[in-house]
Amino acid sequence: MNLSDARQYAPATQRNREAILQVLLEVLPPTGTVLEISSGTGEHAVYFAPRLAARRWQPSDPSDIARSSIAAWREFEPTENLAAPLNIDARDAVWNVEDSICAIVNINMIHISPWSACLGLMAGANRLLPSGGILYLYGPYQQGGSHTAPSNEMFDQSLQLQNPDWGVRHLEEVIAAAQKQNLELLSTIAMPANNLSVVFQKQ
Repeated sequence: MNLSDARQYAPATQRNREAILQVLLEVLPPTGTVLEISSGTGEHAVYFAPRLAARRWQPSDPSDIARSSIAAWREFEPTENLAAPLNIDARDAVWNVEDSICAIVNINMIHISPWSACLGLMAGANRLLPSGGILYLYGPYQQGGSHTAPSNEMFDQSLQLQNPDWGVRHLEEVIAAAQKQNLELLSTIAMPANNLSVVFQKQ
């Protein structure tokens, strides 16, 4: 079987990748290795890597199916600065990363995983990022105790029906979890489809 047959597709990637890229171009350090936690299909990785040249893009995912998809996309659209995917679960106390990391990118994971994954992500960022390093999050959030749009509320309900440990998180709780891991909020940026870019910096 051709490796490219393993490619998975996430329709949302096509819709949000350009808007996310514009923020990444502004907030990421100009050089270094960017670790993507929970890379999913790998479509973001193959899109971002060539457009963020001078940086090395390191995808990862705990799912065998996802890592196969990332590898297939990497073969289908080869880019010198896109590394092979790593097996990393955000909840683990040690991540299998050998490179020095200048930034961590996490797109659409926190609401489709247990809260422990968010806490693990913050702890990992504290362990691996240097002072001044960037943690970038993207996804839907509740703000001020309520949803920002009816569509997000419906999405939240559908997530919790799939898994009661999932759901659209309260931004304030995510920020508090980050602060406990020496991560300072730099900015929140409104994105299409009622999503947010949330940018932290390691102190």
